[in-house]
Amino acid sequence: MGLLKTDRKAELTAFDETKAGVKGLVDAGITEVPRIFLLPSPENLNTDQEHSLPTIDFKGINEDPIRRKQVREEIKDALGSWGFFQMVNHGIPVSTLDEMRKGVLAFYEQDNEVKKQWYTRDRIGKRVVYNSNFDLYSAPVTNWRDSFLCTMYPNPPKPDELPPPCRDILLEYSSQVKKLGCSILELMSEALGLDSNRLLDMGCAEEIQVTSHYYPPCPQPELTMGTTEHTDAGFITILQQDHIGGLKIFYQNQWTHVHPIPGALVVNAGDLLQLVTNDKFVSARHKVMANKVGPRISVASFFLTSLGTQTSKVLEPIKELLSEENPAKYRSTTGKDFFDYFYTKGLDKTAALVHFKL
Repeated sequence: MGLLKTDRKAELTAFDETKAGVKGLVDAGITEVPRIFLLPSPENLNTDQEHSLPTIDFKGINEDPIRRKQVREEIKDALGSWGFFQMVNHGIPVSTLDEMRKGVLAFYEQDNEVKKQWYTRDRIGKRVVYNSNFDLYSAPVTNWRDSFLCTMYPNPPKPDELPPPCRDILLEYSSQVKKLGCSILELMSEALGLDSNRLLDMGCAEEIQVTSHYYPPCPQPELTMGTTEHTDAGFITILQQDHIGGLKIFYQNQWTHVHPIPGALVVNAGDLLQLVTNDKFVSARHKVMANKVGPRISVASFFLTSLGTQTSKVLEPIKELLSEENPAKYRSTTGKDFFDYFYTKGLDKTAALVHFKL
């Protein structure tokens, strides 16, 4: 069932102009997945469960030096092989996590006419960007999800710039996630044998974007994808996923399901972290399955370098991690150049990082 480029463009435009996202299609009662969402071949929804993602207990890392050293080693192992780990006892109360998910759900469940005011494809200067598929017109296949993104740091939005259903909790949650992310980046620096502030001083937490995804129930989940296989572009991502699951990571040549643990958060390395650590930490491929059950809610907090032209630092492999046996594997870039490339390319199974390899 080939779809001509002109037909596809017209169908994408028609979908985009509804400003109702995938949720709008489901609310309208569709029983089949529209053509723009169809994968080239059906997805296998079953996965061998041989591997289990490392779970790291953060309890006591600031009080007990022995415990801190142990956690550091666990992070080093997890990010060197999986590129991912789950963490428990991370310090963000379960009540805050629950409220954040409820706030996201309330945003998406508003009347569409109210929600439309936030819908845009223009990221420039916008505090809140709500749309379906940031790469709608460039990606080969449309994903079965809607998203809204808020840039929460370095200049947090004023409360009245945020959608009322999740305004207060978004400010509270992002403030707690920022603190946690900085603490993780310090542990990562130590794990690499560097000064604990090294990654922070390089600008790994200069900008934080909190992106809330809504995956509606799908009538034919094997025919489409919640999120296409990809690697994250930034330094680290802290992900909250609900009980439905669907996240899979590519590890040792097979897809492994990440089972949700109540109250846990998932952490993963992005392409820029792999670049500056010269492959000491890996940015792993991952994807999200579509599901008959839903909606699935997830909240991803991306830790990035500042993306403004004036402030964009040069990013390159850290000198102390290089040697004659282990020379730099990536060329220098700036955060702005890296992300310009990432957004233009869209999610197409090839990591943006490949473009920067020496």
